[in-house]
Amino acid sequence: MLHHFTDHVNWLSLIIGSIAYFLLGAIWYGGVFSKAWVRLSGINPNDPDMKKGVALTMISSFLFMALSCIGLTIFRQLVPMNNYADAFHLAILISVCFSTPAISIGYLYNKKPAALYFIDCCYHILGLIIASMIMQYFG
Repeated sequence: MLHHFTDHVNWLSLIIGSIAYFLLGAIWYGGVFSKAWVRLSGINPNDPDMKKGVALTMISSFLFMALSCIGLTIFRQLVPMNNYADAFHLAILISVCFSTPAISIGYLYNKKPAALYFIDCCYHILGLIIASMIMQYFG
């Protein structure tokens, strides 16, 4: 049954959407919320062990974002997308109903600060919105 959906995937839009989602992370965590995220996470950026495995972490992050975009693509095939408003609403629905609850469960147990929770959740909401808009652009 899965091949029914993957036969109709616009792979270019999926790849570009995944890249845009990933690049948003560089802006979000490396620029806009860099200091707050590091402080709230309790990460010591001067720790030499922090740099170990960073390439694998980045590749893994991209693959998870691409997986989210594959899910978004499948939902886009199930729900008629007539315009950018539809694409926006679907991204909000998916991110609020799937991404943020998954993040929330982890935060319930890890007892991380609420501000960090909002930084992380808003990143995934915005990332899926951007990916959905790109997919809408490419049809």
